[in-house]
Amino acid sequence: MSKDFALLVDYKYCSGCHSCEVACKNEHDFDIGMYGIKLLETEPMKIAEGAVDAWDWIYLPVPTALCDHCASRLEEGKEPTCVKHCQSFCLEYGSLEYMQKRAAELDHKVAVYLP
Repeated sequence: MSKDFALLVDYKYCSGCHSCEVACKNEHDFDIGMYGIKLLETEPMKIAEGAVDAWDWIYLPVPTALCDHCASRLEEGKEPTCVKHCQSFCLEYGSLEYMQKRAAELDHKVAVYLP
């Protein structure tokens, strides 16, 4: 695993499906309570008043200290399992330089995680 690569998380589109968590736990055979990526959820927030109240939840997939960006998969030329199984395509993996450019292009809440 190279320090020149990073995981980009586009928080705007995460649906909270937990696919990244499940894929990671299966790939690494982590014990209960251990995660390479953990989906955090904010409490519901009311975003509009009216005849029909509108609510929003924010989901935050966050790599943990156990995340190695799926080093064994990278050696095989594959992408990290969380990226492969992301249902909303909000996870990307690539060179640090490219992920920084992508973050600037997206121009909204994103995070770039280094290994």
